[in-house]
Amino acid sequence: MKVLITGITGFVGSHMADMLVSEKSVEKVIGIKRWHLSNLKNIKQIIEKVDLHDCDITDPISVDKLIKKTKPDVIIHCAAESFVSPSWDHPSRYMSVNYNGTLNFLESIKNFSPETKFHIPGSGEEYGEIYPDEIPITPETVLRPVNPYAVSKIAQDLIGYVYYKSYGTKVIRTRSFNHEGPRREKVFGLSWYAYQIALVENKLMDPVLKVGGIDDRRNFTHVKDIVKAYWLAVNKCDSGELYLVGSEEDEKNTFTFREGLEKLISKSNVKNIKYQTDEKFVRPTSVPRLIADTSKFREKTGWKPSLSFDDILNDTLNFWRTKVKNGDHL
Repeated sequence: MKVLITGITGFVGSHMADMLVSEKSVEKVIGIKRWHLSNLKNIKQIIEKVDLHDCDITDPISVDKLIKKTKPDVIIHCAAESFVSPSWDHPSRYMSVNYNGTLNFLESIKNFSPETKFHIPGSGEEYGEIYPDEIPITPETVLRPVNPYAVSKIAQDLIGYVYYKSYGTKVIRTRSFNHEGPRREKVFGLSWYAYQIALVENKLMDPVLKVGGIDDRRNFTHVKDIVKAYWLAVNKCDSGELYLVGSEEDEKNTFTFREGLEKLISKSNVKNIKYQTDEKFVRPTSVPRLIADTSKFREKTGWKPSLSFDDILNDTLNFWRTKVKNGDHL
């Protein structure tokens, strides 16, 4: 089996590649990069084991050349603009990458590789404004997006469904809820807190962390569990169906960002670290609760997470400690 991972140099894509280079059923792991613009640090440990190709997913000619050349059996489409906050200032960019980039692959698969399975990993962020009586979220829950990123991910998901219905394209649709861990960029909540703690521990900033909104509640899953879920989705889930992926609501995996922040602070070797809100990190609209019912996916695949919220925090903090210690954090 030949598997193409878009976004292979990113957070989820690199962890997916780590797993698949050791997967016996996978003959070749293919990745894409953008010539000199891609940062290969996340895949340096497997760089000799993956087949990298230059490709700009927003360019249909570039995508066509890639698909005609590689003819993958599976595409796991991790490439995306995924940081929510800039989406208000760059909504066209988010649609260009998340929607148009997906459309380019769907059209190319239709024309040149119709047997390819195409996995679209969506986001719980698509649900947006969820009322208390709508928890836990199901695949039938109404979508009320509150940021341009979420709109672009909804568009990505729905155009995938269109190609499944119209052309029989083998589209696997998932929406995953918060997944965290090492290699997550420091612009995201838990990574941002861990990064600042690492700076404090190395006396590179005062022991006062800057935070945005921290009372949103999430069910958290380790990225290593998420990539296992995605691989099961590709192999066991039905084309066209929508599956929610993530930890269930329980006391082990459901927390506010404030609770995550305070747990990270408690793990530091520096005492009395404080935190304060900085308005520049506060989003125009928030999503106060994203808790999913993932029973449909679990029953179909047998998947369940093996790593805890504490594992997420430890791995994230130690990742940033290493990067700061090595001067590789800027």
